[in-house]
Amino acid sequence: MRKDLGKELIFLPLPVLMIGTYDENDNANVMSAAWGGIYDYGEIIISLSKHKTTDNLEIKKAFTVSFATKETVTISDYFGIVSGNEEDKISKSGVHVTKSKFVDAPIIEEYPLTLECKVKSFEEGTLIGKVVNVNCDEKYIDENGKVDSSKINFVTYDMTSNSYRVIGDIVGKAFKEGLSIK
Repeated sequence: MRKDLGKELIFLPLPVLMIGTYDENDNANVMSAAWGGIYDYGEIIISLSKHKTTDNLEIKKAFTVSFATKETVTISDYFGIVSGNEEDKISKSGVHVTKSKFVDAPIIEEYPLTLECKVKSFEEGTLIGKVVNVNCDEKYIDENGKVDSSKINFVTYDMTSNSYRVIGDIVGKAFKEGLSIK
């Protein structure tokens, strides 16, 4: 038997995204966001309310997006609960920052996978970014030069329980499993 739950929004999985920016003085800042995904080929979309990060996006027109992992869940959560207007989150968290070679935005070394993006548009809280480079820690790259996501303990935000979950096992191959029904 099924049960109606009303208009309660449940959408899973949600990536836990770290948005890295520089301010007008080239000070790095980072915030956590969960309302994001792919917009179009080579483009991402993130929903953001007013933050220090959104001010920085207007100034620099660039940002990085890193993906939270099991190993970074504590700092990732911290980046989401504290405002960059109140604290220097980079300094307080102890993360290490490298300047992107492709956009005017920081790469946080503790996150294994980072998208380097230019702002395509940012209107009414909707950020659309063009990915210009993907930066990955070498230990997560396979023998074919591809990211081996099975080695990265990506986490997802579970809005039903306000918790973080590790993305798990492969249960099938995309564009293959359904062929048995065809």
